[in-house]
Amino acid sequence: MPDKPRLLLINAFRLSPGSYSLRPASGTREQLVMDYENVAHLLADVEWDVNAGALATHGDWAVEALEEFLIVGANRLPLVREGCESGKYDAIVLLGGGDPGYPESREIGRRHGIPVTSCAHAQMHVASMLAHRFGIIDISEKHNAQMAKLVVEYRFTERCTGIRNIDFPLPRPANANRPSIASERAKALAGEHSAMLEAAFEASEAAIQEDGAEVLILGCSAAYWMQPLLQKRLGEAGWDIPVLEGYSCAIEQAKLLARLGLDASGMMIPRDPPARSRRRKLV
Repeated sequence: MPDKPRLLLINAFRLSPGSYSLRPASGTREQLVMDYENVAHLLADVEWDVNAGALATHGDWAVEALEEFLIVGANRLPLVREGCESGKYDAIVLLGGGDPGYPESREIGRRHGIPVTSCAHAQMHVASMLAHRFGIIDISEKHNAQMAKLVVEYRFTERCTGIRNIDFPLPRPANANRPSIASERAKALAGEHSAMLEAAFEASEAAIQEDGAEVLILGCSAAYWMQPLLQKRLGEAGWDIPVLEGYSCAIEQAKLLARLGLDASGMMIPRDPPARSRRRKLV
């Protein structure tokens, strides 16, 4: 049980310099973690490194489409394998709201006895510790499809009240001339009116009033900056509801599993070959 776990954070992808205004392509480890100021206190009691992510091969833009998630997930696997084989880390944290490459990364981690966590998966589990049902506030119709896929894959269909789309998509060729998430973030952090934050607040109230959500989670990591602001705004409106974001949940889950000395179950992810095989696999 490590007293001070060693974590490796791996970004979902790396674009060319200047292509993604929410995160630089290179820099200090703090600069490579989006909205670092919101998770700095969670990293203060661990040793940690961050990998900027594999160079994107789907295109020089952020990820929303299912095809893009699949490509960046595959590209990230060698980085996970390298981190596990290095012997330097007690846990791997996959950054990025859509969890690209997560199941396969867990299989790699399992070979080395290293837990791997990811943002959507961790948020859904933390939300289920806090209440019966959670709602997802997400950025775009395309990204909603990935989040819906994850809800089913992670077996949270009975706990998820639905996905509310605020329609502020990521900067991609298909979204040319759409409002900039980076500019909306800058305005909100400066105390100015942000249409994106306002849309998230309205979607949150609808999720509470109409869908029955008891916890809210943010779908895309490009929206995680809203967590403290949205939490405050909902509290001021009288709503006693937790708002989660993925980086915090995934980091804390990794620290917990590392300190417990646990990784994925060998019944869910068998070793290769397994020491003993079952005659039947339930689904």
